[in-house]
Amino acid sequence: MNKEQFNQMKEKAGFIAALDQSGGSTPKALKAYGIDDSHYHTEDDMFDLIHEMRTRIVTAPAFTSEEIIGAILFEQTMDRKVNGKYTADYLWEDKGIVPFVKVDLGLAAEENGAQCMKPIDNLDQTLERANERHIFGTKMRSVINKYNEKGIKDVVAQQFMYGKQIIAAGLVPIIEPEVTITSPDKEAIESTLAEYILEELNQLNKDQFVLLKLSIPTQPDVYQKLVNHPQVVRVVALSGGYPIDEANALLKRTPGMIASFSRALTGDLTVQLTDEAFNQTLKEAIDSIFDASVNK
Repeated sequence: MNKEQFNQMKEKAGFIAALDQSGGSTPKALKAYGIDDSHYHTEDDMFDLIHEMRTRIVTAPAFTSEEIIGAILFEQTMDRKVNGKYTADYLWEDKGIVPFVKVDLGLAAEENGAQCMKPIDNLDQTLERANERHIFGTKMRSVINKYNEKGIKDVVAQQFMYGKQIIAAGLVPIIEPEVTITSPDKEAIESTLAEYILEELNQLNKDQFVLLKLSIPTQPDVYQKLVNHPQVVRVVALSGGYPIDEANALLKRTPGMIASFSRALTGDLTVQLTDEAFNQTLKEAIDSIFDASVNK
């Protein structure tokens, strides 16, 4: 583990940019960016275009460690380059931003109101590549749609099972059991989720650390014990589909959480914007998310 990067993630003011759209979500991300499927015919073409979009974002003048402390990448992005350097090296060496990589392989079918992750059969190989590419940590996402104690517990148990494997490889996992923001059971789910996460955290050794990525809670202080836990580096919030203004407003009232936004960060960016307009639009989004993460 890189101690300088660890200290930045633990102590520095700022937020984590999520740029980890996977193969399944890339077409939607490109469409929002102004590139529909008529502009590409193969998967390789599609991934080339999304990397061009990500490159435009991370090389923008406002995309620096003054406000962004970490960035989550899609697995394939590890092996691609930005300005002649592998992406993680560019982020850390040129921008001072700590690199993470998404490692899950998508969601399994819903069972007991929740979607665990599909088995991550290639995790050891991905972690080996991540270390070679100077990645600090990982991210993996599950989803909880309805209140069901078994479903919630299964999601948390699977997250921490893989989390311990990631820690053993020398990386720091982001544990992400997302709660669907439109669920009528959202508040009840979050209360039970906090209890099950706390149980798992209490079983970690003193040298085992995680980040938590959670939906912005209905009750602002429901995750306070998690924020204060000694094995938690940071608790970060996903935007969950909220537009940026609403996500920022909700985050501002939630103590101890910082942002790790994707759609809320990039939602107003399009390929048609001039560089000047693109950079200004991105700067405004970054400034507003930073403000929501630190001013509370």
